[in-house]
Amino acid sequence: MEADIAEYEDRMLDPEFWNDSEKAQETINEANQLKGVYHTFQKLATVQEDLEMMYEMMKEDPESGFEEELEAGVEEYSLLLSDYELTTLLNGPHDKNNAILEIHPGAGGTESQDWGSILLRMFTRWADAKGFGVETLDYQAGDEAGIKSVTLLIKGLNAYGYLRSERGVHRLVRISPFDSAGRRHTSFCSIDVMPEIAADNAEIEVDPDDIRVDTYRASGAGGQHINKTSSAIRITHIPSGIVVQSQSQRSQFQNRDTAMGMLKAKLFQKQEEEREQELAAIRGEQKEIGWGSQIRSYVFHPYSMVKDHRTNYETGNVQAVVDGDLDGFIDAYLKMNMVSDD
Repeated sequence: MEADIAEYEDRMLDPEFWNDSEKAQETINEANQLKGVYHTFQKLATVQEDLEMMYEMMKEDPESGFEEELEAGVEEYSLLLSDYELTTLLNGPHDKNNAILEIHPGAGGTESQDWGSILLRMFTRWADAKGFGVETLDYQAGDEAGIKSVTLLIKGLNAYGYLRSERGVHRLVRISPFDSAGRRHTSFCSIDVMPEIAADNAEIEVDPDDIRVDTYRASGAGGQHINKTSSAIRITHIPSGIVVQSQSQRSQFQNRDTAMGMLKAKLFQKQEEEREQELAAIRGEQKEIGWGSQIRSYVFHPYSMVKDHRTNYETGNVQAVVDGDLDGFIDAYLKMNMVSDD
């Protein structure tokens, strides 16, 4: 890693490095990713040495008072090691990319649309805690409360690698605040997650004859990022029926580029699903691929629990989860996939 980092830094010193700004940014991102892994490993090694030294001192003098400090240090080290292990699991071809995340409430009107807004808050808070940027690409407000649909661009190293674990149907069970009789309701939202792919990415071809481009006036309670002019773009990919739209940018050209990138991301995801289905068929697995199946339940009543049905990871602290504490679920999913791949 030291040699690779040195090579990246040599490339950045080349006077012609910035002639191709896109390629330069890719190089910088790759270098930063490698540096992150390297520095975390170095920190782990240093902390381990310190803990071993403290342990030896405590053995020599049990009355030294190091026991409490050692226990706290081991706990901190364990968390750091877990985080490091998590980053090593993010080795997919697009894991380091930004993520496009879509929230689509299911049937159920206001109840489901409110659940959509809770998930929007959950993912936004998770991204904030990670230091990731969040940009609203499309926002459709609910009729009375909540949302009809939202598309977010979550920007940060490994954003897609982390969030691909969230793709699927999320189920909520609670006493509805919109039901005057105080009855229990079950609501569903589907989450779709794709890696951000540039509009000019040559790996995924889109025939211009296969798409229809419509413009419309941007609207909705999306905040300052939603442009109110008639510059919003909707692209329909006729062969697949995929529809994408963007209204966050100031011009039609920018929104068209954003929407085209989203279309390529969806086409990539479709190709991945088809490949996974073929592999499952070869292996003889009776396994549904896609986001039509329920992946996680959030139960507020009659008890408190969030359970992932793929990994069986669960927690009783529902409030912490909807406040953005998703790392336990992400970690369990990545480890499960690592075992499956092996």
